[in-house]
Amino acid sequence: MSFTEELRRGADPIFEAIFKHPFVRGIAGGSLDNQQLIHYVKQDFEYLNAYMRIYGIAISRCAQREHIRLFNEQIAFILNSEIHPHQNFCDRAGVTYEELQGYPLAPSAHHYTRHMLNAAYEGTLEDILAALLPCPWTYAEIGQRLLEEVKPGPEHPFYEWMHFYGSREGGVTNRMRVLLDEWAEVLTPERRARLKEQFDASCRLEYMFWDMAYKLEEWPV
Repeated sequence: MSFTEELRRGADPIFEAIFKHPFVRGIAGGSLDNQQLIHYVKQDFEYLNAYMRIYGIAISRCAQREHIRLFNEQIAFILNSEIHPHQNFCDRAGVTYEELQGYPLAPSAHHYTRHMLNAAYEGTLEDILAALLPCPWTYAEIGQRLLEEVKPGPEHPFYEWMHFYGSREGGVTNRMRVLLDEWAEVLTPERRARLKEQFDASCRLEYMFWDMAYKLEEWPV
Protein backbone atom coordinates (compact mmCIF):
# COMPACT_ATOMS: atom_id res chain seq x y z
CA MET A 1 0.00 0.00 0.00
CA SER A 2 1.39 3.39 -0.99
CA PHE A 3 1.67 6.27 1.46
CA THR A 4 -1.25 8.16 -0.07
CA GLU A 5 -3.36 4.99 -0.02
CA GLU A 6 -2.64 4.81 3.70
CA LEU A 7 -3.69 8.45 4.06
CA ARG A 8 -6.93 7.85 2.19
CA ARG A 9 -7.78 4.72 4.18
CA GLY A 10 -7.14 6.49 7.47
CA ALA A 11 -9.35 9.42 6.46
CA ASP A 12 -12.21 7.27 5.16
CA PRO A 13 -14.60 8.20 8.03
CA ILE A 14 -14.08 11.88 7.19
CA PHE A 15 -14.65 11.29 3.47
CA GLU A 16 -17.85 9.39 4.26
CA ALA A 17 -19.05 12.22 6.52
CA ILE A 18 -18.43 14.67 3.66
CA PHE A 19 -20.40 12.53 1.21
CA LYS A 20 -23.32 12.47 3.66
CA HIS A 21 -23.20 16.18 4.51
CA PRO A 22 -26.49 17.99 3.77
CA PHE A 23 -24.79 20.46 1.42
CA VAL A 24 -23.43 17.63 -0.72
CA ARG A 25 -26.78 15.87 -0.51
CA GLY A 26 -28.35 19.17 -1.58
CA ILE A 27 -26.18 19.18 -4.70
CA ALA A 28 -27.39 15.64 -5.43
CA GLY A 29 -31.03 16.59 -4.98
CA GLY A 30 -30.83 20.07 -6.46
CA SER A 31 -32.39 21.40 -3.27
CA LEU A 32 -29.93 23.96 -1.92
CA ASP A 33 -31.15 27.40 -0.90
CA ASN A 34 -29.90 30.34 -2.95
CA GLN A 35 -28.23 31.89 0.09
CA GLN A 36 -26.29 28.69 0.72
CA LEU A 37 -25.01 28.70 -2.84
CA ILE A 38 -24.08 32.37 -2.58
CA HIS A 39 -22.26 31.87 0.72
CA TYR A 40 -20.33 28.94 -0.72
CA VAL A 41 -19.17 30.92 -3.78
CA LYS A 42 -18.18 33.95 -1.71
CA GLN A 43 -16.03 31.78 0.54
CA ASP A 44 -14.60 29.51 -2.15
CA PHE A 45 -13.49 32.48 -4.24
CA GLU A 46 -11.30 33.70 -1.38
CA TYR A 47 -10.25 30.16 -0.43
CA LEU A 48 -8.99 29.52 -3.96
CA ASN A 49 -7.07 32.80 -3.92
CA ALA A 50 -5.20 31.47 -0.89
CA TYR A 51 -4.80 28.08 -2.57
CA MET A 52 -3.08 29.72 -5.57
CA ARG A 53 -0.73 31.62 -3.28
CA ILE A 54 0.26 28.32 -1.67
CA TYR A 55 1.02 26.88 -5.10
CA GLY A 56 3.22 29.94 -5.59
CA ILE A 57 5.09 29.19 -2.36
CA ALA A 58 5.52 25.60 -3.55
CA ILE A 59 7.01 26.85 -6.83
CA SER A 60 9.57 28.88 -4.86
CA ARG A 61 10.72 25.66 -3.15
CA CYS A 62 10.99 23.56 -6.33
CA ALA A 63 14.32 22.50 -7.78
CA GLN A 64 12.91 20.71 -10.86
CA ARG A 65 11.02 22.24 -13.75
CA GLU A 66 8.51 19.38 -13.91
CA HIS A 67 7.38 20.25 -10.40
CA ILE A 68 7.23 23.96 -11.22
CA ARG A 69 5.14 23.07 -14.28
CA LEU A 70 2.68 21.04 -12.19
CA PHE A 71 2.03 23.83 -9.70
CA ASN A 72 1.94 26.52 -12.39
CA GLU A 73 -0.63 24.52 -14.37
CA GLN A 74 -2.82 24.29 -11.29
CA ILE A 75 -2.73 28.04 -10.78
CA ALA A 76 -3.87 28.45 -14.39
CA PHE A 77 -6.58 25.82 -13.88
CA ILE A 78 -8.04 27.70 -10.92
CA LEU A 79 -7.91 31.03 -12.74
CA ASN A 80 -9.33 29.84 -16.04
CA SER A 81 -11.39 26.70 -15.40
CA GLU A 82 -12.60 26.49 -11.82
CA ILE A 83 -14.83 29.49 -12.37
CA HIS A 84 -17.24 27.17 -14.22
CA PRO A 85 -18.65 25.29 -11.21
CA HIS A 86 -18.91 28.64 -9.41
CA GLN A 87 -20.86 29.98 -12.36
CA ASN A 88 -23.23 27.01 -12.14
CA PHE A 89 -24.04 27.94 -8.54
CA CYS A 90 -24.37 31.62 -9.42
CA ASP A 91 -26.75 30.92 -12.30
CA ARG A 92 -28.89 28.79 -10.02
CA ALA A 93 -28.92 31.49 -7.32
CA GLY A 94 -29.70 34.27 -9.81
CA VAL A 95 -26.58 36.35 -9.14
CA THR A 96 -23.45 37.27 -11.10
CA TYR A 97 -20.08 35.79 -10.21
CA GLU A 98 -18.50 39.24 -10.02
CA GLU A 99 -20.80 40.49 -7.27
CA LEU A 100 -19.76 37.63 -4.95
CA GLN A 101 -16.07 38.50 -4.92
CA GLY A 102 -14.10 40.30 -2.22
CA TYR A 103 -15.93 39.16 0.92
CA PRO A 104 -14.16 38.33 4.22
CA LEU A 105 -13.55 34.71 5.10
CA ALA A 106 -15.95 33.07 7.55
CA PRO A 107 -14.35 31.34 10.57
CA SER A 108 -14.09 27.84 9.10
CA ALA A 109 -12.77 29.07 5.75
CA HIS A 110 -10.30 31.33 7.56
CA HIS A 111 -9.12 28.38 9.66
CA TYR A 112 -8.67 26.22 6.57
CA THR A 113 -6.62 28.74 4.61
CA ARG A 114 -4.42 29.48 7.61
CA HIS A 115 -3.80 25.78 8.17
CA MET A 116 -2.54 25.43 4.59
CA LEU A 117 -0.53 28.65 4.68
CA ASN A 118 1.08 27.52 7.92
CA ALA A 119 2.05 24.22 6.31
CA ALA A 120 3.53 26.16 3.38
CA TYR A 121 5.50 28.71 5.39
CA GLU A 122 6.72 26.42 8.17
CA GLY A 123 6.95 23.08 6.37
CA THR A 124 8.49 21.48 3.33
CA LEU A 125 7.15 20.64 -0.11
CA GLU A 126 5.87 17.39 1.38
CA ASP A 127 3.88 19.32 3.98
CA ILE A 128 2.42 21.54 1.27
CA LEU A 129 1.28 18.58 -0.80
CA ALA A 130 -0.19 16.78 2.22
CA ALA A 131 -2.17 19.88 3.18
CA LEU A 132 -3.34 20.65 -0.39
CA LEU A 133 -4.23 17.12 -1.51
CA PRO A 134 -7.60 16.65 0.30
CA CYS A 135 -9.23 19.46 -1.66
CA PRO A 136 -8.95 17.99 -5.18
CA TRP A 137 -9.26 14.44 -3.85
CA THR A 138 -12.53 14.96 -1.99
CA TYR A 139 -14.04 16.97 -4.86
CA ALA A 140 -13.11 14.32 -7.42
CA GLU A 141 -14.71 11.59 -5.32
CA ILE A 142 -17.81 13.68 -4.60
CA GLY A 143 -18.25 14.36 -8.29
CA GLN A 144 -17.74 10.72 -9.27
CA ARG A 145 -20.14 9.46 -6.62
CA LEU A 146 -22.83 11.94 -7.55
CA LEU A 147 -22.56 11.09 -11.24
CA GLU A 148 -22.94 7.40 -10.43
CA GLU A 149 -25.77 7.96 -7.95
CA VAL A 150 -27.79 10.72 -9.60
CA LYS A 151 -26.96 10.09 -13.26
CA PRO A 152 -27.94 13.71 -13.90
CA GLY A 153 -29.31 14.92 -17.18
CA PRO A 154 -28.80 18.48 -18.49
CA GLU A 155 -32.01 19.52 -16.74
CA HIS A 156 -30.47 18.90 -13.30
CA PRO A 157 -29.64 22.30 -11.70
CA PHE A 158 -26.13 21.13 -10.78
CA TYR A 159 -25.40 19.04 -13.85
CA GLU A 160 -22.38 21.17 -14.78
CA TRP A 161 -20.96 21.11 -11.25
CA MET A 162 -21.17 17.32 -11.01
CA HIS A 163 -19.63 16.78 -14.43
CA PHE A 164 -16.87 19.31 -13.85
CA TYR A 165 -15.58 17.49 -10.76
CA GLY A 166 -16.73 13.95 -11.55
CA SER A 167 -15.32 13.62 -15.07
CA ARG A 168 -11.70 14.52 -14.42
CA GLU A 169 -10.45 10.89 -13.99
CA GLY A 170 -8.16 11.70 -11.09
CA GLY A 171 -6.41 14.61 -12.82
CA VAL A 172 -4.22 16.61 -10.47
CA THR A 173 -5.10 14.30 -7.57
CA ASN A 174 -3.20 11.41 -9.15
CA ARG A 175 -0.25 13.62 -10.11
CA MET A 176 0.02 14.99 -6.58
CA ARG A 177 -0.32 11.50 -5.12
CA VAL A 178 2.51 10.13 -7.25
CA LEU A 179 4.75 12.98 -6.18
CA LEU A 180 3.93 12.68 -2.49
CA ASP A 181 4.39 8.90 -2.58
CA GLU A 182 7.80 9.37 -4.15
CA TRP A 183 8.92 11.96 -1.63
CA ALA A 184 7.55 10.04 1.36
CA GLU A 185 9.58 6.91 0.59
CA VAL A 186 12.73 8.29 2.17
CA LEU A 187 11.10 10.03 5.14
CA THR A 188 11.29 8.87 8.73
CA PRO A 189 8.19 7.47 10.45
CA GLU A 190 8.00 10.69 12.44
CA ARG A 191 7.90 12.84 9.31
CA ARG A 192 5.32 10.59 7.68
CA ALA A 193 3.18 10.86 10.82
CA ARG A 194 3.40 14.64 10.59
CA LEU A 195 2.27 14.55 6.97
CA LYS A 196 -0.68 12.42 8.01
CA GLU A 197 -1.60 15.11 10.55
CA GLN A 198 -1.49 17.74 7.80
CA PHE A 199 -3.64 15.60 5.51
CA ASP A 200 -6.21 14.69 8.18
CA ALA A 201 -6.55 18.30 9.31
CA SER A 202 -7.31 19.39 5.75
CA CYS A 203 -9.86 16.59 5.38
CA ARG A 204 -11.64 17.74 8.54
CA LEU A 205 -11.53 21.33 7.32
CA GLU A 206 -13.05 20.24 4.01
CA TYR A 207 -16.01 18.95 6.02
CA MET A 208 -16.14 22.21 7.97
CA PHE A 209 -16.14 24.22 4.75
CA TRP A 210 -19.26 22.44 3.52
CA ASP A 211 -20.82 22.90 6.95
CA MET A 212 -19.93 26.60 6.93
CA ALA A 213 -21.68 27.08 3.59
CA TYR A 214 -24.75 25.08 4.59
CA LYS A 215 -25.20 26.95 7.90
CA LEU A 216 -24.31 30.39 6.44
CA GLU A 217 -21.57 30.65 9.05
CA GLU A 218 -20.38 34.15 9.94
CA TRP A 219 -18.26 35.60 12.72
CA PRO A 220 -20.43 35.83 15.88
CA VAL A 221 -19.15 39.29 16.80
